[in-house]
Amino acid sequence: ASTDNVGVSGYQVVNVNGTTETTMASPATNTATVGGLTPSTTYTFAVYARDAAGNRSARSGTVVVTTPAGAGAVAGVVTYKNTNQWGTGFQGDVTIRNNAAAAINGWTLRWTWANGQVITQSWNSKFTQTTADAAVTNEAWTANIGGNGGTVSFGFIANWSGTNTAPTAFTLNNTTCTAG
Repeated sequence: ASTDNVGVSGYQVVNVNGTTETTMASPATNTATVGGLTPSTTYTFAVYARDAAGNRSARSGTVVVTTPAGAGAVAGVVTYKNTNQWGTGFQGDVTIRNNAAAAINGWTLRWTWANGQVITQSWNSKFTQTTADAAVTNEAWTANIGGNGGTVSFGFIANWSGTNTAPTAFTLNNTTCTAG
């Protein structure tokens, strides 16, 4: 509530850190959007009401929130399929799903082959491979993976001999993904 009979004309949202308060938003209505927060960080917020005379109310109770992980901590799910196999070659198709809220703009998916498979060509992606370690990166048209379930897919042709075991561990932009 405001401090006099003039009525509320706006609010002040503050981040409370011990005895220090930092203004995060000053909306005219009782709704505010707070930006510029760091991923995986806990914040304590409180609100003041301001009246038309510029007086500030007593501080509200506090609320503690923790921001979700950012783009560096991608909640990725990788679906790997061996869709066709012949003699000493096979076709693989991969879908990356981004379960994080933030979109990914530019990605590298890495895995290690168990049985000496070697990628020889790919589409919707570029690849490099050193011994058993494969690294696949986006093309310009596949760079963006939307947040909250956005997907991108690519495929490849690879050689194999002996056993063609699918990889089970993946990293997306150096963060471990779930194999789906």
